[in-house]
Amino acid sequence: MAINLLSTTTLATNGVKILTYGGAGVGKTTLIPTLPKPVIISAEGGLLSIKDADLPYIEISTMEELREAYSWLKDSDEAKQFESVAIDSISEIAEVCLGHEKAKAKDPRQAYGEMQTTMAEAIRSFRDLPGRHVYMTAKLEKAQDEMGRMLYSPSMPGAKTGQALPYFFDIVSALRMEKDAEGVVQRALMLETDGLWQAKDRSGKLDAWESPDLGAIIAKIGGAS
Repeated sequence: MAINLLSTTTLATNGVKILTYGGAGVGKTTLIPTLPKPVIISAEGGLLSIKDADLPYIEISTMEELREAYSWLKDSDEAKQFESVAIDSISEIAEVCLGHEKAKAKDPRQAYGEMQTTMAEAIRSFRDLPGRHVYMTAKLEKAQDEMGRMLYSPSMPGAKTGQALPYFFDIVSALRMEKDAEGVVQRALMLETDGLWQAKDRSGKLDAWESPDLGAIIAKIGGAS
């Protein structure tokens, strides 16, 4: 077998993979227009907040429609114009998948297992689209640990699915709204965990907090924007 040596310096040029989670109404969807030339895959019907951005989108209500969208992005010449793919939200798509599996399975545990396998395959497929930045949004999960602390992470149906989700991405960010010293509410992306909020930056090039501009974050990492 011939060995094809690659260089790590080219990794960002194959696209930056970003997961952002946060509470309802915090503005995860409104980050999509900051992506370079995006197309949206929407499972929530919640795109009214970016109506004026005039962006193309594909509405998803079944797993078959999701697979068709993936095939179109991967193989069609029409899709080559898009530099970024935004999935809003992966939590909602997982709920659709779970509902489909529950309708087939007699044992709920089997349905969750099948959903986990299907979603892992779907997330990996979209993440690995060559030369594309991929942005997925997720709902917020709150859980209390044994010390009584509130922990925050991306939400997915099924504990194993939620725990596995962050491992698929280069960037896991929490979109938060906090008051500054003057009491003014500011919106920012948290890229470094504080032990309570889950976050990570594989690139090591981002600050603990970044402005909610995905194009600027991609450029800072070194990806084309």
